[in-house]
Amino acid sequence: MAINLSKGQKVDLTKSNPGLTNVVVGLGWDTNKYDGGQDFDLDSSVFLLNADGKAASEADFIFYNNTIGAAGSVEHTGDNKTGEGDGDDEQVKVTLSTIPSTIERVTFAITIHDAENRGQNFGQVSNSYVRIVNGDSNEELIRYDLGEDFSIETAIVVGELYRHGAEWKFNAIGSGYQGALAHSSKTSASTADLKAEKQGGCLLAFFIH
Repeated sequence: MAINLSKGQKVDLTKSNPGLTNVVVGLGWDTNKYDGGQDFDLDSSVFLLNADGKAASEADFIFYNNTIGAAGSVEHTGDNKTGEGDGDDEQVKVTLSTIPSTIERVTFAITIHDAENRGQNFGQVSNSYVRIVNGDSNEELIRYDLGEDFSIETAIVVGELYRHGAEWKFNAIGSGYQGALAHSSKTSASTADLKAEKQGGCLLAFFIH
């Protein structure tokens, strides 16, 4: 039976599941009825962070246009543009045992594409969740339902896998962010800003040097 977490809770992943190597991180959401005439397009993304809580380069920002990172240990399976249907809307495959030692945290986010121009936010999104599944047995191990605590936010950091000694744990974060594209003086404007506009610029500038 899966462990259900609340915001801020942390739980052992590999210690309580000996031999666990392959996991699938599933993310899901529903959009409430919206009469603004624009479709919703939510996207998941992954930030591969070092001990300082930063991504070493843009290559450590994993999303539908950069699907593989961490030397092949993290794979985004692709973009779901509608969020329709049951089950996970998007998934990320993670091989815990082969993640480079320089990566301390694997952080998962959900953002709304073009939210500002479309007048959309997470107040119009419901049933958001993240879950951790055993990639070999398909058993759901951990689930975190985010609830309805958001309003003006356009991006949410839902949770993260992080190292704890030789083990991996999961942290249910549930932190929302709102605002237009944020620029970082240490981020290349040419490519990163294009990615950021699609995938939550405030998060990109926050996590990347």
